[in-house]
Amino acid sequence: MKKFHFFYILIFLKILNLSAQTDSKIQKSLLQQMTDSIAGNYYPGVHSVLISKDKELVYEQYFNGYKRDSLHDSRSSFKSITSLLVGIAIDKGFIKDVNQKVYEFFPEYPSLKKDELKKLLTIKNLLEMKSGFDCEEFNDTKDCEEEMSSSKNWVAYSLNLPMKDKPGEVWSYTSVDPVILSGIISKATNMSIMDFAKKYLFDPLGISSYRWTVDPSGNGMTGGSFYIRPIDMLKIGQLVKNKGVWERKQIISKKWISQSTVCDIAIPDFSFMKSSRSKIGVPQLAYYGYYWYRETIKTKDLQQNLLFASGNGGQYIFIIESLNLTVVFTQGNYGSFKAKQAFEIMAKYILPNFKN
Repeated sequence: MKKFHFFYILIFLKILNLSAQTDSKIQKSLLQQMTDSIAGNYYPGVHSVLISKDKELVYEQYFNGYKRDSLHDSRSSFKSITSLLVGIAIDKGFIKDVNQKVYEFFPEYPSLKKDELKKLLTIKNLLEMKSGFDCEEFNDTKDCEEEMSSSKNWVAYSLNLPMKDKPGEVWSYTSVDPVILSGIISKATNMSIMDFAKKYLFDPLGISSYRWTVDPSGNGMTGGSFYIRPIDMLKIGQLVKNKGVWERKQIISKKWISQSTVCDIAIPDFSFMKSSRSKIGVPQLAYYGYYWYRETIKTKDLQQNLLFASGNGGQYIFIIESLNLTVVFTQGNYGSFKAKQAFEIMAKYILPNFKN
């Protein structure tokens, strides 16, 4: 009788093992399908895709001549890193809080305090893209970044821009806001933004290979044009996913991570999935926080909220908190809807591969 039971137990265990192997093959085939589709140029212009599950790097592929050590222009996804730097400055006591007035940091510009609108401007307004400056990049209506880039002092240029709206009232995406924050951090810490970032963020994360874009006055660009390796972008995502902890050390407070990634500002009539022109996903409204985005990916088979950094051309750091997943894309699809093909790839291959 015992032999009889033992025989059936062996059969049962064998079935379980075969089932596990089948599941594993399905998972591998999804990621392999993704690799083949990208390599076959079905999804053009992709330079890298990296995935970490829990603390483990489970997928790392480079395409179109790019390699692990290739520095990539992070574009506006670097704004999310700027948000982290502001959080660190507040954690360290260099800045009081997000409600501190901007004019307090720039006494050499008395016009900031005299201007009826500029005197109201706070750090929070800059972080939420509600500064009120007469600039707007998201819909290409009045891009100030190009003119700023040709100026000698990007912080001064930004501070001197005319106002259009009362601070805190209208969401208007512009790179001048994070540039002003770089000036605030420098003023508050008596350090360049480059030195501050190195000491308090990059060195603790072991990030050493990167390149800043710097203006003639020595201001580092914090709105984009920062060159970094995708594997180090993944570290940034993992840091945020782990609520500011890296290798058991609290680099940024959990409070700041939570506060900066709430993302409760609805971006009017905009969805990344809709902009991708994919037929797989059901478009959902995108939301904004302190230079971070949220959007729910919804298909007939899944629904998953994504927290992410986004940059022109398809530079993304995705954090899927419920799956303990971090995903990085770098692409060369600048100024094209194809940059947002990452959302279809997430919906078709990556999320189904790891869904619970």
